[in-house]
Amino acid sequence: MTPRQQAHAARAASRQLARLPAAVRVAALRRIADALLARRDEILAANARDVADGDVAVQAGAMTPALAARLKLSDAKLTTLSAGIHAIADAPEPLGRPLRRTELAAGLELTETTWPLGVLLVIVEARPDAVPQIAALALRSGNGLLLKGGREASRSNRVLHQIIAEALAPQIPPTAIALLETREAVADLLELDDVIDLVIPRGSSSLVRYIQENTRIPVLGHAEGICHVYLDEAADLKKASRIVIDAKTDYPAACNAMETLLVHVSLIDAVTPILDALNASGVALFGGPRATTAWGMAPAPSLHHEYGDMACTVELVDDLHAAIAHIHQFGSGHTESIVTEHEETARAFLGAVDSACVFHNASTRFADGYRFGLGAEVGISTARIHARGPVGVDGLLTSRWLLRGDGDIAADFQSGARQFTHRRRPLTTHD
Repeated sequence: MTPRQQAHAARAASRQLARLPAAVRVAALRRIADALLARRDEILAANARDVADGDVAVQAGAMTPALAARLKLSDAKLTTLSAGIHAIADAPEPLGRPLRRTELAAGLELTETTWPLGVLLVIVEARPDAVPQIAALALRSGNGLLLKGGREASRSNRVLHQIIAEALAPQIPPTAIALLETREAVADLLELDDVIDLVIPRGSSSLVRYIQENTRIPVLGHAEGICHVYLDEAADLKKASRIVIDAKTDYPAACNAMETLLVHVSLIDAVTPILDALNASGVALFGGPRATTAWGMAPAPSLHHEYGDMACTVELVDDLHAAIAHIHQFGSGHTESIVTEHEETARAFLGAVDSACVFHNASTRFADGYRFGLGAEVGISTARIHARGPVGVDGLLTSRWLLRGDGDIAADFQSGARQFTHRRRPLTTHD
């Protein structure tokens, strides 16, 4: 099929998905979740070949270590993926959920209900684990999916897509979830703003910017993950050490990893053990202007820099307001955390920081769809229109207005023969 035909097929499949009983979509999700475990040997064997090629590419300088780190699947990761998809299946039915109900006039009732967006185009660099996650979210939300996986994970992606396709049969059309193999297909699809409703890029800032600059289709995602942890003067330093080490080293290639550590100036001496612990964990420390003077660190490439690796920027700030100002000037609106035992300071930070995710005494690594209880995520959005933060099923929905009347016409209200009541009515699950 041509890209346009693929997109139209996904549109038709989406409309069919939306009409299917919830039990059909749920059963398909459970088949996918169970197959991830039943066929783990096959999946991991394909993934091992992708990882081996990735290692060669890193040695040749053709792939960054951060990108290669996203390639690897494991027994534990497949178990988590399976559990996440079961959680998506267990969640309440998202489609047709009434959001508001209004009596416009006697006998004339309007209901706003949830509905699928339509057709999603999702483009992923590396990250084969994203394939079943995104497919599961699309199925549950009734959206057609055109998925372009990274060529770095091509073998893994094919096996995972085959498992998904087999799980759709016989009631869900296979065109509901299509795997794209070539960049040329993506370029063509980016022109189809009349068929595709949303593009979600998951990858480097250069990928996101390319997508944004080459399509008229709305784009949901984030270009950068410059996440901050701020150690307040009232921080418990034992908590701070655990949080900082986890935020940087748990998965440094992730977009929710800490990239900048902000330190209250009063902690200039007390924070030394935490900096030493970062060094001992293999983290290279680079300083902002004040930190280079205080601790003799090499200067950071920029205060607006995403390492995606075992490195981070450290900078001193005078107070809470300076920390917030730094985050707003140099951050990317992704995830920020404050470590403090002072409740008013924490409340001020949570209330003032304008990022998608803002935490108190917790690692930035919690900014994740599975960890948020969403089952999975199609990505994390720093956009301000539509969904923000980890995007699960609810972020893939829009709404429809359903009006029930009995021969009502607008002219009666225009003439004054009838009057609007606009009375809010209680919601029911059968609107």
